[in-house]
Amino acid sequence: MFTGLIREIATVKSFVGSTLSIKAKYKGALGDSIAINGACLTVTDVLNDGFSVELSPESQKLLAIENYKNEVHIEPAMMMGDRFDGHVVQGHVDCIGEVSEIKNNGNSYDIFIKLPKKFIAYVIPKGSITIDGVSLTVNEVFDESFRLTIIPHTMKETLIRNYKKGYRVNIETDMFARYVAHIISHQSKPNSLTWDEVDSISAIY
Repeated sequence: MFTGLIREIATVKSFVGSTLSIKAKYKGALGDSIAINGACLTVTDVLNDGFSVELSPESQKLLAIENYKNEVHIEPAMMMGDRFDGHVVQGHVDCIGEVSEIKNNGNSYDIFIKLPKKFIAYVIPKGSITIDGVSLTVNEVFDESFRLTIIPHTMKETLIRNYKKGYRVNIETDMFARYVAHIISHQSKPNSLTWDEVDSISAIY
């Protein structure tokens, strides 16, 4: 589990075949889970100046793999007792989105991201979403896109500063929205929930 708060912007040393080697202050231990640009990956080797992870062919097909070069966001998995900021992030990328527009508002930036229409149901106005591993709040939702408002601090401290029209990003939608949508879609009567299911959802929170 992650929170969507970036621990470090690390440097890609190499990406050969399925092995991605990262130069970072954080090294972790063999077998640790770490989110790289929002994708949960496993440390397969600990290096003097960082670590390596393995990306399966399936992962490489699903992710905006062209961004796994130069610099990347990293966040180690939470430890029990860690302070919880951001929101619940699994590190399971749902789809790739594409930046369609960026507006400079002077004291903030509006970023519009288009994504496959089947995932728009999991994007909730004023809800949480993870973009390249960064926990953000959705401001507005449209038929096939949504709007984020990014403050200058976030723009400066993350790789969002590199975004431009056409830039592809890893998207993980809100876990709770996916769970509720899944439950509702499997009801014999549309839009009806049993009390047990309501209790289960409430218990998550």
